[in-house]
Amino acid sequence: MSSIDMVEALAVKAKQSMPKIIFASAAGTMVEWYDFYIFGSLATVIASKFYKTGTPLGDVIAWLATFAVGFLVRPFGAIVFGRVGDLIGRKYTFLVTMSLMGLCTFAVGLLPTRDQIGDLAGVILIGLRILQGLALGGEYGGAATYIAEHSTHGRRGFFTSFIQITATLGLFASLGVILVTRSAVGEATFSDWGWRVPFLLSIVLVGLSLYIRISLRESPMFAKLKKSGSTSKNPIKESFGNPYNLRWVLLALFGATMGQGVVWYTGQFYALYYLQNIFKVPLVDSNLIIAGALLVATPLFIVMGWLSDRIGRKPIMLAGMALAAMTYLPIYSAMAGYAPFIGNAADKIANPAYSPFMLGVFVFIQVVYVTMVYGPIAAFLVELFPTKIRYTSMSLPYHIGNGVFGGLVPIIGLSLIQSTGNNFAGLYYPIGIATVCFFVGLFFVKETNQVDIDDAATSTAMMAESVGNAAKAAAGGK
Repeated sequence: MSSIDMVEALAVKAKQSMPKIIFASAAGTMVEWYDFYIFGSLATVIASKFYKTGTPLGDVIAWLATFAVGFLVRPFGAIVFGRVGDLIGRKYTFLVTMSLMGLCTFAVGLLPTRDQIGDLAGVILIGLRILQGLALGGEYGGAATYIAEHSTHGRRGFFTSFIQITATLGLFASLGVILVTRSAVGEATFSDWGWRVPFLLSIVLVGLSLYIRISLRESPMFAKLKKSGSTSKNPIKESFGNPYNLRWVLLALFGATMGQGVVWYTGQFYALYYLQNIFKVPLVDSNLIIAGALLVATPLFIVMGWLSDRIGRKPIMLAGMALAAMTYLPIYSAMAGYAPFIGNAADKIANPAYSPFMLGVFVFIQVVYVTMVYGPIAAFLVELFPTKIRYTSMSLPYHIGNGVFGGLVPIIGLSLIQSTGNNFAGLYYPIGIATVCFFVGLFFVKETNQVDIDDAATSTAMMAESVGNAAKAAAGGK
């Protein structure tokens, strides 16, 4: 970087402090996760209001299928909004995605139930979930890229880790709002119409976040590219049509994000559904167990991000996957000893050893694994790809890994339990995915924490392409 370019970049950075950049980016992303997770947190309460399958667990699985639709379309949102972000800019793209998410969530709060409009209620709900998934597919990549492109070299893992806590804070906020609303209106009223309140409140949160984000400027790296006319003309083609870049997209997916995704959703969502549907833990207790574990573990996201700046992203993420794969079965086996009922919960034989605290300890252990795989992932993905196609390239593997592989953990897990009668069968899926991802990452993925993204040519994908082109040139000269 020339002295003139450096002065220009520093001048842009000086106009916006890192605390403001992080707060504005993280606040908006947290609201999006809050919107997204209300669906999951309220599954056992309102699933039967939109679906009638004949059994309560069947209704929950149908609801989770609708929930999963939002995850499945996230990769398409990553492509659509990633392209917009690489063509137009990071700031305006995540303003659009947050607005779309908030409006859809608010609309769910107004949606008539199946008893009022029949099967059309479920159809409309699926449509809203699709729009939400598209919005979330564009949000994360924009926020992570925006913070990373303002970060100083050597502290990128630390700064981007604040984005990583937003998913947990969003889930925690959704659980908190649900518990407060339920306590204020009573269980019967909450089941009748009170469940709508958390959805409707999202519009206020979105409005506040938009107000904060509008004052932000474009990222200095993208602004520099745009000023010089060096932005990508076709981000999708350059991301996925270039074999060198495509290789790193695939390695990011199969060597990092799919394992990270299943560990994340097992430690938070699957644990919540398991408590509620298999152990039959009361709603308030189950939410408090998850919320308590998240609250205690949340600072570890930042610790893991900070640590990844020093020892590397790869060893921390791979260790989290390996520990999860090796200990999920023992953890859930031990949790059964502290469940409310002995043996089959349907027999209602009270367990004198029932302990929400101990259940919370075992959930906390799972969330520690989540912090290990999730804390460094944003910095890792940003450092893989060059600035002009970073938004598009990093968003797709992230959202396939999280939205598809991770998002399907709850529905696959509960479906396996229902079909086999084995309460541990649902764990085989995340264990298998985490194991495959561990070995791919171990042998094929490179460390990225020394990459200086201020120079686009030093991204992992660009360096691989430079080596490949040099090899071709050398071979051609023989």
